[in-house]
Amino acid sequence: MPMQAHEIETLLRETFPDAKITVQGDDGVHMSAMVVDESFRGKNRIQQQRAVYAALKGKMDGPNGELHALALTTRAPD
Repeated sequence: MPMQAHEIETLLRETFPDAKITVQGDDGVHMSAMVVDESFRGKNRIQQQRAVYAALKGKMDGPNGELHALALTTRAPD
């Protein structure tokens, strides 16, 4: 079953409660997300994105994952 934007945001909010999170996409499979969180400060982009993928709790794992593609933008606040 494909994931909806609000489901992705809920998962991300559990790990990043104070983040600015924007999730877009309407097909339930190919989505985009922007996560701006203080916890990313001092981490490189790969470390930031790994933290986001971990927050998704396996929803993108393998060919049977509920989320096929997520265009991801991460950064620390300005």
